[in-house]
Amino acid sequence: MRFEGSMGNLLCFVQVDQSNVAIKEKFGKFEEVLEPGCHFVPWVFGSNIAGHLSLRLQQLDVRCETKTKDNVFVNVVASIQYRALANNASDAFYKLSNTKSQIQAYVFDVIRASVPKLDLDDVFVQKNGIAKAVEEELEKAMSAYGFEIVQTLIVDIEPDEHVKRAMNEINAASRLRAAATDKAEAEKIVQIKRAEGEAEAKYLSGMGIARQRQAIVDGLRDSVLGFSVNVPGTTAKDVMDMVLVTQYFDTMKEIGASSKSSAVFIPHGPGAVRDVATQIREGLLQASQITE
Repeated sequence: MRFEGSMGNLLCFVQVDQSNVAIKEKFGKFEEVLEPGCHFVPWVFGSNIAGHLSLRLQQLDVRCETKTKDNVFVNVVASIQYRALANNASDAFYKLSNTKSQIQAYVFDVIRASVPKLDLDDVFVQKNGIAKAVEEELEKAMSAYGFEIVQTLIVDIEPDEHVKRAMNEINAASRLRAAATDKAEAEKIVQIKRAEGEAEAKYLSGMGIARQRQAIVDGLRDSVLGFSVNVPGTTAKDVMDMVLVTQYFDTMKEIGASSKSSAVFIPHGPGAVRDVATQIREGLLQASQITE
């Protein structure tokens, strides 16, 4: 049964809800703290209820504007979780007229003493340290008034809009610079690998050409030796001249037979064959020396 209003006062019974306490006075002087439940308060003998006090956990969000060490104005939002202590309910009821204003004043004092010592970037990094400093100061001050500080959090740090835009641009520029560096490194690796591949290809091509020339020289040498043995009286020079002249005429034949060949001027006369033979022989001898 709940006793309220004039009916409760008439019967001198008062109900105190759960998680609350009531402050009982007698002739205007504090008498006792009433726990949750139904209590007899004989108003006819000067007793009355001065008020009720909640023991529930409460939260207060405090927004404080201050300046950092590098002259940037920021809004720091602190969230304070507190509650009144049942054992000190009389202190919490009588000593403070406005609990939230008192807490707010201490939060302002600590934040405006801590943040100006830090640069903007350090404020974000050390926000837990700022919250700890606020909690310690509040705990020391509010315990004398019958309140417990359960937890203090720095929930938001808001620089000026222009500062936030500049910070985002700096971050974006840094990321673009890192991306450009990575891209340049990748292109560098590709170019190095391409150059290594080209060098390897040229080396292998040179080896192939050298082996081809060596094979030609070996074949001509075997032909000269075989012809000299089978045809007595011939020298190696005679056989070489004959082979070169044959190669010369075969080349002219292939040029003339090609459908895509254009005009080619070849010196031809009584000494043309001899000159060509001499040039080819010297070229083969030089190639043989190089491969050796």
